[in-house]
Amino acid sequence: MTEFTEIPVLDLAPLINGGDTSSLALEFAEAYGKTGFGYVVNHGVDPDLRAAVFAASRAFHALPEIEKQAIALDKCHRGYIAINTSTDVNSDLAKVTKPNQSASFMMMREDAEVDPAIYLSGPNQWPGLEGFQEACEAYAQAMTNLGYKLMGLALDAIGVDDRSILDAFQTPTIWLRLLHYPPQPPQAPEDLFGSAPHKDFGCLTLLAQDNVGGLQVQTPAGHWVDAPPIENAFVVNVGDMLHRLSNGKLLSTPHRVINATGQQRYSVPFFFDPHVSAEIAPLPGTGTARFDPLNFGEFLRGELEASYEAHQVGQPDT
Repeated sequence: MTEFTEIPVLDLAPLINGGDTSSLALEFAEAYGKTGFGYVVNHGVDPDLRAAVFAASRAFHALPEIEKQAIALDKCHRGYIAINTSTDVNSDLAKVTKPNQSASFMMMREDAEVDPAIYLSGPNQWPGLEGFQEACEAYAQAMTNLGYKLMGLALDAIGVDDRSILDAFQTPTIWLRLLHYPPQPPQAPEDLFGSAPHKDFGCLTLLAQDNVGGLQVQTPAGHWVDAPPIENAFVVNVGDMLHRLSNGKLLSTPHRVINATGQQRYSVPFFFDPHVSAEIAPLPGTGTARFDPLNFGEFLRGELEASYEAHQVGQPDT
């Protein structure tokens, strides 16, 4: 890994407009082979969709707690995640004993019903807010389209011509999370985080931030670099599954959130991952395999059962 002091910016105009992406692929390889994070601009997502989903998030988090708890996170990983109920216990980056200081609403792919054969399948839980579902679904569709294009770009960046892995993203696992970080107290202990140091476990994360800030990315030397908001840009980072698929060529980089601003912080991460049935292994053409194959769904089950009360063994279905 290479030490860095700032997050690179990638202009996606050639990818979105059907132009020559050869130079962009090289820039992607450079950014995600050294930093693992980047801002993307000219990404083609309508700013109005982004504004609508932030408005929906603020309206949801302003609801009385009893109304939010009525759609508490279920075993399909959809619904309301209250503050102090999610802990990054699997983190090898810090000793994490305190829950994350955030609350969120989680939406995944909309399935008509639970299919016992498909982990995390099921319908979403929606609050009774006018326009909320529509705003989330429209945003999620736009981000799904962008995520698929970015996966193709990632394959170009690592020199993989075989596109068969993209079949696993035709019916993707998507996660739209509407996060609210209340201000942390001025004298908060050092091990209290809005989001504790962690790496994302999926393929791609596409983050929309408000103007408050608080996201930090860790360098190889252990320093923390701020990733401040850039208007209408997304912060995109690689997760552990894409790190494995790329045979380590693309980096999954630690990051955290500390909201010491004294303001309410809202962010909207969108996670774009393959179907839960996907087998994750280094792709042909990436060299001698550094990682053993794993099943994405089985991996997810272990992660969620360790980190969320709703998924822990013995918890009733809701």
